[in-house]
Amino acid sequence: MSINWFPGHMVKARKEIQENLKLVDMVAMLLDARAPFSCRNSQLEKMISPKKTIIILNKMDLASVADTRRHLEQLRNEGYLAAGMDSTSGKGSREVLQLIATAFAPVREELQRRGRRNRPARVMIVGVPNVGKSSFLNSLAGKKVATTGARPGVTRGKQWVRVRDDIEFMDTPGLMWPKIDTVEQGLKLALLDVVGEKAYQEYDVSIYLIQLLREKAPQVLYDKLKLDNLDRSEQELLENIARKKGHLIKGGEVDVEKTCTVLLQDFRKGKLGPLSLE
Repeated sequence: MSINWFPGHMVKARKEIQENLKLVDMVAMLLDARAPFSCRNSQLEKMISPKKTIIILNKMDLASVADTRRHLEQLRNEGYLAAGMDSTSGKGSREVLQLIATAFAPVREELQRRGRRNRPARVMIVGVPNVGKSSFLNSLAGKKVATTGARPGVTRGKQWVRVRDDIEFMDTPGLMWPKIDTVEQGLKLALLDVVGEKAYQEYDVSIYLIQLLREKAPQVLYDKLKLDNLDRSEQELLENIARKKGHLIKGGEVDVEKTCTVLLQDFRKGKLGPLSLE
């Protein structure tokens, strides 16, 4: 099963990002902490490469602490300034703001050397759809300054957002790339709600989630989903989950479709506990 999702407005969004780069001092790239490397857009990274780039692993509250620490170390080894952030609680915001100040220091010094007035750091914020850019901005500002939405690609057009006197962000629409590299990457992006729901079948993504849970976090299947025997196929485990949840239709048959929807929602909202996909 191949998953690809590149609606027409993405072409416009990519062009806008490229044209607006000249207006900012640096770029903050948000990645989902649960699968940061699957969320990386090589085309976008090449486009923004002339600017200093900070990487933020957002939604770190939904990811494994150990895995997030490992991912941050790997990104720093690549030469990036990187930090984790929980936009719901604001945890990590101080470190993110410090990274921005560090990246902007050479620019501020140059402005002072040339006798120019001091101004806020201008930061473009980019990432795939539904990575939480608007929630991230609202968290830093301490109030609602950007529109959030439950559907991938809800943000439209650029928005300037002043979060403090010394920092202003340019928010941009979520950006995908034309072709997802592998089937597994596509499944991860679907699981994270990065791609639109018409690009995949919930059943296929649910089967993939159960496979991941059996490999990485079997205790979730026992404790959260109330299974007592994992020596079954993923399809059989999904049907058992449906029975445990009481998702039945006429004749006592299981409502697998409803179970898939609920299972994916529970994962995305963190109800299955902190889980990393890579």
